[in-house]
Parts: sequence; C-alpha cells; structure tokens
Amino acid sequence: MTHEENIVALLQVLQAHHHVIVTAHARPDGDAVGSALALAEILDQMGHDVEIVFADPVPEIYATLPNVGRIRRATRVGGKEGAVVILECDSIERTGLLDLGSRFVINIDHHASGRPYGAFNWIDENACAVAVLVYRIAEATKVDLTPSMATCLYTAVMSDTGSFTYPGTSAETFELAHTLAVKGASPSQIARDVLFTSPLSKVKLLGAALSNLECDGQIAWSWVTQQDLHRAGATPEDCEGVVNHLISIAGVESAVFLRELPSDNQFRLSIRSKGRVNVAHAAESFGGGGHRTASGCTIDGPLSSATGRILKQLRDEPC
Repeated sequence: MTHEENIVALLQVLQAHHHVIVTAHARPDGDAVGSALALAEILDQMGHDVEIVFADPVPEIYATLPNVGRIRRATRVGGKEGAVVILECDSIERTGLLDLGSRFVINIDHHASGRPYGAFNWIDENACAVAVLVYRIAEATKVDLTPSMATCLYTAVMSDTGSFTYPGTSAETFELAHTLAVKGASPSQIARDVLFTSPLSKVKLLGAALSNLECDGQIAWSWVTQQDLHRAGATPEDCEGVVNHLISIAGVESAVFLRELPSDNQFRLSIRSKGRVNVAHAAESFGGGGHRTASGCTIDGPLSSATGRILKQLRDEPC
C-alpha cells in the first residue's frame, strides 16, 4: 500500500478504539521516545484516551523532552482494554511488556528486520526514522503540529540518523527537519541536550572501551565487562554511542561493541556499518535485527566465544 493508503487504513482502525496505549522497544532510544511522545499528542488531538508505557526508563539525555513525564514505566499495562501502538519493534516481546498478547496491536516500524506481527502493520524500511511515519500521520489528520511535537520529532530524527550522517539521510530528511524547525523545534538546543550532556561515568566507560579496542582489517571491535561498568560508576545507558567511535576509524567497514550483561553469561551487541556490510543480516542470525548499517543482538558468552562468533559472521557477510 502507499503511505496514504496505510494512513487511511490506520485511522479507520483507530476509530474503533477510544483507549490507546503507545509503547516502543525496551531500552528506548531517541526515536522511540520522541516518536511516542509526538504520537500521543496527535492521538490526544484526535480525541483518544492515550497512555504511554515503556518497560525501561527514558535515557537521561532525553529527559528534557516536552511531556516526557507522561511516560509511565511498567512491565504490564493493565487497566483499560483498547488498542496498543507499538513503535519500531520486530515483535511484541521486544517491548518488554508482558500483557499485550490479548490486545489489538498496531505495529508501526521502519526497520529492515520489521515483521508483520500485529493486527495492523505499517512497515516502511525506507523511512530514516519511525518519526517520519508519525509525522505523516500528523500531516494526514491535519492536527496542530505544536512546538512540543516538533521538538520530539526533530530529536527522534536527529538521533536515528546519527545527527544526519547515516546512509538513510536524504533530501526528504532535511525537508522534514526544516519543517520541524519552522514549527518550533530548536536544532541547536536539541543538539546541546542530546549530544553535549554526557555524564562523567559515560566518558570514563568510553575510556575503558577504547582501551579494549581491537582492529583486524576492515573490522573493529571492543567490549566492556560488568567490572568495567562498576569501576566507572556507569550504567548500561552509558554504553550508548560507544560503537560509533569504533566505526569512525578510517578503513573500518563494520564495528561491534559488546557489553557484558549482569547474568546468564551473555553479551549485548551494538553493530555498525558504513554501508558495504549488511549488519542487520548479521544481527538477525543471532535473533536480533535492525538496519543495514545499525543493528543489535544478544549472544551467549564467554567473551571469547561471543566475539569469535560475531566476527566470523561479519567477515562472511558479502559486501
């Protein structure tokens, strides 16, 4: 279906549900947080009773987003029956919420690994962020695009395009950024809030990760252990963005950052590519997914085994 047909079908579905829950994937990023907040405001203006529920806390760098306080953290949504809109998840389980199975699920995604698991599915892997799809809903419904919505959507787009550097960035991306700036988003303030507010613990952890840096040909990798996090006084949130330092190395085409999880001898992987290597395919082979140039998955340890398996997969990926 075309974008217009998808939106018409979506609005018809929403008409049957007054109460709507908006959620996104566990460990939410800027696209998840910003898009959920903007979509909730759109649904508010459409007359729906809206809740935003996340399984994990909002990262501190997004704590200044308008209306962020309306996001409720829980493992179960409970309460009223109605529809649930799941943003950028390849499965219900990825939300981390435990009681969505009986609800009417609306799946809106932009990942190459997106799957049609919902009662209604709108997946556009050509969109640079799920915020683009949310913006199209705002356009189609002719709601008032408020400064708060513009700020949330701009933050979502900026974060999911790597500050407008990833391959999915296009002329359409900058047209949308321009529109959002006209509608009240402040690009410089958003950049300061998101890019220049790293806690000391994150910088210390980055130092530990870079001390573990390894390169072999066109692949770079690094890792941190639970002990590294403890020494830096860091949290898992402080690991966000470390992999971007690895992929920035000249001559490197793919990079992976491994974070040891607290239990079960597992590692969470963030994988990046400059475009030649399809890291989404690599992540999918371990039950993860994402985009061609930015993906993630979880692999069983120990560290040497986890590292060896992902490096082999990346080396075997066709360019």
